[in-house]
Amino acid sequence: MIERIAEALSLTRWQAQLIVTGGIVVALAVVRWVILSLVHRRIEDAAVWYRTRKLTSYVITIIGVIVLASIWLEGSGLATYIGLLTAGLAIALSDVLKNLAGWAYIVLRRAFRLGDRVEIAGRAGDVVDIRAFRFTLLEIAGDRVAADQTTGRLVHVPNGTVFTESLINYTEAFEYLWHEIPVLVTFESDWEEAEALIASVLTSHGPDPSDKSVLRQFREAASAYQIKNPQLTPTVHLTVNDSGVLLTGRVLLPVRELRTIEGEIWKSLLRGIEAANRVELAYPTVRTFFDGPVVLKQS
Repeated sequence: MIERIAEALSLTRWQAQLIVTGGIVVALAVVRWVILSLVHRRIEDAAVWYRTRKLTSYVITIIGVIVLASIWLEGSGLATYIGLLTAGLAIALSDVLKNLAGWAYIVLRRAFRLGDRVEIAGRAGDVVDIRAFRFTLLEIAGDRVAADQTTGRLVHVPNGTVFTESLINYTEAFEYLWHEIPVLVTFESDWEEAEALIASVLTSHGPDPSDKSVLRQFREAASAYQIKNPQLTPTVHLTVNDSGVLLTGRVLLPVRELRTIEGEIWKSLLRGIEAANRVELAYPTVRTFFDGPVVLKQS
């Protein structure tokens, strides 16, 4: 085909290949635009539109690569070219190939999906984009925000990182995390009353153990990952340190609402402690004891 085009236009072979390549690229771009324009009119869901746009781009790209390869390798030693190309890519583009392999792993093995909250290579955030060479996180915490809330920054992570770094998925199994709230009360306080107060407050803010949707999430997670006896009810653990009795409340909270609900829990705790007569919050103190009479001298 290339020879006939070159003959008809009085061009060399490579000039004809360049013209045909440009025409194919333009044609594929037009086809992609037409398809997306037609589909966009019928799709209102942003998530479905995003996946459709990505799938269309991948399909058009693959078709373009196949067609262009057949044009440029027509009439040549295809096996030789492929062998040399493979060897060169393995050496020069090892990072690119690793990122492509990482993309295949993410897509096929479902390491995470759009919307999941993950942590990898010291960065945490919500997955907002997955591409052939990298995925993008909407960062949470970091060096600008103290809690698990978005900073507004986008973090681009190479896909190959999934092979070299530990990946933490906050929401793959279920969208709740165990959260601890330490409350330090004085030695003189009634620690049993404080324990009951903390348990009551955590129970009122934690998930309802009878909620069918919550139970279903935990059952599915326990079945998929062999999690034994998942506990839903809050607990309070007691220890003693230098400044008082430390009561640590442990409660399940939705991943994306940790800071908001923790604030509500502390408001309830402070109101309860203020109303209680025998519970006081403690803070680091120093006490000095004298053995024997103390003589005060006037200057």
